[in-house]
Amino acid sequence: MRIALYQPDIPQNTGTILRLAACFGVGVDIIEPCGFALSDARMRRAGMDYVDHVDWNRHVSWERFREKTGPGRLVLLTTKASVPLQEFSFSESDTLLFGRESAGVPDEVHAAADARVLIPMRRGLRSLNIAVSASIALWEALRQTGLCQTDEG
Repeated sequence: MRIALYQPDIPQNTGTILRLAACFGVGVDIIEPCGFALSDARMRRAGMDYVDHVDWNRHVSWERFREKTGPGRLVLLTTKASVPLQEFSFSESDTLLFGRESAGVPDEVHAAADARVLIPMRRGLRSLNIAVSASIALWEALRQTGLCQTDEG
């Protein structure tokens, strides 16, 4: 299981997602260009010392990310999907893809996804914060696949 961030805009959200990934033992792919320098102090502060405990890769473009993507499905979390999160069947090899905070993903990225999933919420509200969305989606995926075990001892 991995998380992929498509051209993230906000360093604090990226840092929070890196911390989330470290705590649950999943990798992160960051697809550039980002709206900030990956060395940004705000990102490191949000990730705290957890950033050093996560397997994360940076990709200079969408094309390079696609070249390096291993087996498994690319599952796009989007407000434009029709399949609710709780009705989607996740797999251990899935990569959960999240778009830019300001613009989501372009049509070509949307079309490249193997599945599109929606986190249901009240009508009339635009969207959740990306770090909150990543937390909700990752937990459901880990719960379904049985990967949500913690280290004992």
